[in-house]
Amino acid sequence: MSVSPSLLPLSTIVTRLRAVGCVFAEDEARLLATTARTPDELAAMVDRRVAGLPLEHVIGWAEFHGLRIAVDRGVFVPRRRTEFLVDQAVGLARHGSVVVDLCCGSGAVGAALLAALGPASPIELYAVDIEPAAVRCARRNIPAGDGRVYEGDLYEPLPAVLRGRVDVLVANAPYVPTDDIRLLPPEARDHEPRVALDGGADGLDVQRRVLAEATRWLAPGGQLLIETSERQAPQTAETFARYGLVPRVAGCEELSATVVIGTRPATV
Repeated sequence: MSVSPSLLPLSTIVTRLRAVGCVFAEDEARLLATTARTPDELAAMVDRRVAGLPLEHVIGWAEFHGLRIAVDRGVFVPRRRTEFLVDQAVGLARHGSVVVDLCCGSGAVGAALLAALGPASPIELYAVDIEPAAVRCARRNIPAGDGRVYEGDLYEPLPAVLRGRVDVLVANAPYVPTDDIRLLPPEARDHEPRVALDGGADGLDVQRRVLAEATRWLAPGGQLLIETSERQAPQTAETFARYGLVPRVAGCEELSATVVIGTRPATV
């Protein structure tokens, strides 16, 4: 049932959110109340959230690595565990590094890298995604003066002059096995693009495509970082080695995050 557009008490919002299973109903209610500009807008936002729309799609942004990342409806919502991928990349990037973010989605990783490294350690950033809605978001989160965002399939839209020059390549490629998508929360399963979730039969199809071309784009000594699951990490690391990269696995228990990092040897 829809809510009257009159002033909506916080307790009423909390009650409605709890009724549909929102675990952090109090926090969500406060976010909705502080984001809405009018009582009418607040009522509409509560209705959309109760109907199952992800909170980030309702309020139009997601908190990620200390930033507010614009996230439109139908765009993959950046996960907190991916902050670990950012931290690992920050530790590898240097002043003037060429950084490429594949499967960039809303541009959260690239925006976070720019913010974390700051003007003292500027990087040359390129981001790519195949989803037009995601690309539009990424271009808002990564201003043209800070980086370039391309629409296309993995490496395809990147300038050819980057081949052999990329120092840090990050990829939060989809890694959910196709048959497991039905087990995801409805917020992801019903409201995020399938292309941002589906990693094929074993979840590693897109990772393999990233790895198959990686050494052509990485500079000697360059590093590729791919987010994956703890269960999939051994197979991902084996694939890194198969394509000529020296792999290591990094994990963060607090964020339930796993990243495989591969180095292109400086000499062959």
